[in-house]
Amino acid sequence: MKKFLLGFVFAFQGLAVLVKTERNFKFHLFAFICISIAGFLFKIEKTEWLAILLISSIILTAEALNSAIEKLCNHLHPEIHPAIKSVKDIAAAAVLISSIIAFVIAGLIFLPRISDLLLD
Repeated sequence: MKKFLLGFVFAFQGLAVLVKTERNFKFHLFAFICISIAGFLFKIEKTEWLAILLISSIILTAEALNSAIEKLCNHLHPEIHPAIKSVKDIAAAAVLISSIIAFVIAGLIFLPRISDLLLD
């Protein structure tokens, strides 16, 4: 049980590193907080919350994995190398893909509500 609980300690330490040091993670976390506030203000439906929470968790997870991959690559191969660049670019692309999909989901959920608000 002690090893199990210690795993949570390490995971929270990793989360603290992300929040303290990773600019892009902070940006995505801030965006998640903003979209959550918008969700409460616009009283979005349960299924819409599920979509927001799912895509937000995907983005934050992708950003965490991207950061881990970058740190590992930088440690193993500090000098510039084309193969390492490709690995880092592909990891960053995963974040970009999930962010684009999140933007589309947010538009599908919030644009009709904003439109109704402006037209009323």
